Amino acid sequence: MPGNDSVFAGAIPDIYERLLVPILFAPFAADLAARVAALEPYRVLETAAGTGAATRAFAERLPAQAHITATDLNPAMLEVAARGIHDPRIDWRQADAMALPFGDGMFDAVICQFGVMFLPDKLQGFREVRRVLAPGGTLIFNVWDRLAANDFGLAVTEALTALFPEDPPLFMERTPHGYSSLDRLHEDVSGAGLTGFTAAVVSHVGRAHSARDLAVAFCQGTPLRGEIEARAPGRLEEVTNAVVPALKARFGPGAIEGRLRAIVVSAMRH
Repeated sequence: MPGNDSVFAGAIPDIYERLLVPILFAPFAADLAARVAALEPYRVLETAAGTGAATRAFAERLPAQAHITATDLNPAMLEVAARGIHDPRIDWRQADAMALPFGDGMFDAVICQFGVMFLPDKLQGFREVRRVLAPGGTLIFNVWDRLAANDFGLAVTEALTALFPEDPPLFMERTPHGYSSLDRLHEDVSGAGLTGFTAAVVSHVGRAHSARDLAVAFCQGTPLRGEIEARAPGRLEEVTNAVVPALKARFGPGAIEGRLRAIVVSAMRH
């Protein structure tokens, strides 16, 4: 796992679903679903569906005739998603977003919640989106804004940097929050042949029941886990516990809140 930011396996999917989804992803899923529902699409492809946080929101908002093909590179994430959602309109499939196993022009909308940051070749990923979109179809996706604008990820990164000053685990800054440049987003989306690029900043308040939940969510429910285990073999729980006091010092005891900020992008195939 160390060095591979796109692997979500082992214990990660269950922790991700139990803690990260309510803390980080649920409010943005609702926002994305409202934007997609306004398009009234019938053939929807979701890439990087993860454990289905956005898929659930889409299913609630899309018409009864809609069909959602929800894909992810990691089968373990899809297994968790499929256990939590039972809707005949949803087809779960493992797929690589850079080599989609679908014919040209098959979808009215392609949606991705916090997934494009993980693509090794983002331009190729957007080219695949354009290929599978029908003429007039729309791509909608979101990415995290920079780390400094997201309190929880910043606090965990700073706590881990204090614990490993010689070689800090910088997964959060490098990958989830490493693709927030509007110029870069526009360049990649337009470079793939998609037009009508728009971008909007969306802010929410994230909530966690405790500093401990937040520490477990990030340290054990994301690829940060692999970076910690590479630096401190056999000490994942110890490191997680060491992060908790820093989070309490920043956010206080008990339930905590923090700023979350993302960028929502849309573009079309003409």
